[in-house]
Amino acid sequence: MTNPAKGELVPAEVPDPAPGEDEVLVRVAATAVNRADLLQVGGYYPPPKDAPAWPGLECSGTVLRGAGSWQPDAEVCALLSGGGYAELVAVPEAQVLPVPAGVDVVTAAGLPEVACTVWSNLTQVAGLRSGETVLIHGGGSGVGTFAVQYAKALGARVVATARAAKHDRLRELGADECLDYTTDDFTGVDADVVLDIMGASYLGRNVQALARGGRLVVIGLQGGTRAELDLGALLAKRATVAATALRSRPAAEKAEIVAGVRRDVWPLLESGAIRPVVDRVLPLAEAATAHRLVAASEHVGKVLLKVG
Repeated sequence: MTNPAKGELVPAEVPDPAPGEDEVLVRVAATAVNRADLLQVGGYYPPPKDAPAWPGLECSGTVLRGAGSWQPDAEVCALLSGGGYAELVAVPEAQVLPVPAGVDVVTAAGLPEVACTVWSNLTQVAGLRSGETVLIHGGGSGVGTFAVQYAKALGARVVATARAAKHDRLRELGADECLDYTTDDFTGVDADVVLDIMGASYLGRNVQALARGGRLVVIGLQGGTRAELDLGALLAKRATVAATALRSRPAAEKAEIVAGVRRDVWPLLESGAIRPVVDRVLPLAEAATAHRLVAASEHVGKVLLKVG
C-alpha cells in the first residue's frame, strides 16, 4: 500500500524486503493506523531515510526468517519505522515482541506503538508513581485507552479528556474522571503528570493544570507547533515540560524501550490488567477508509488493517 501522490493510498507491488543480519523477516497478519500514517500520506511527515516509503508503524504476524532469539513460525508483533502496510516486513530483532498470551495475532498488531509510547513517556520521562494524578488528553484514542489502563495499573488517579460519548467506555477502562474537551475546563485538575497530544493550543492550559513539581509531556502536535510559554508560571510550580517522538529515535533507544515494555507492560497484558482496545478491523484494501475514521476521531482505541 503506497502513497505515490500526496493524500492518496493505492495498492502497489513493491520488492520484497531484504532483511539484514540482525533483522527478522515477518509475514504480516495485520497492521494498525496511527496518526503519523495520516501525516505521512498527507505529505507532512516523511519516513526516515532507511524506512520503506509506505506507512505502518507497527505490525503483527509470523516469523519467516529468524534472527537473535526469534525462530521461524513464532507469532510476534513489532515496532517499525515504517512499511507495515504490506505483506512482508524486515525489522530489527530488538524491536520484536512476542504476541502476549491471551491475545490473538491480529489484535496484537495494535500493541507495539501504543505500549512503547505510553511506557516511554509515563514511566521513562514522567516517572509516574502510585498515588499521583495524571491527565490524559485524547483518552479515546489508541494511545489514550492504553495510557488510562497503564496509569491505573500503576496506582495513579486518572483524569481523561474525550468527547462525552466516549466517557462511559473510559470509565470502564479505569478512568476516575472524564472531561469533555469541547465544554469542560481541565485547568483545575492539579495533575502531577499531563500526557498531551495537542501541543500549542493546549500549552498554556496544561501548565495551569499542573500541580507543583508537575511534568508535562507533549507527544503530539494536533493543535499546532508554536505557542507562548509563561516561564513564570512554570517556575512558580517548579514544573517541567518535555516533548518526545518515538519514530525518529535511534535503534538503541528503541531497543531499550521495547525491552522495558516486555518487562513491565507485557505481564499486565497477560494478566488482563490491561486489555487491547480495538474499535474495528478492516482489510488493508480499505486503508483510506480507516484513515478517514481516525482523522474524524470516530473511534475508541485502535483501528486495525488485516493483511491477506
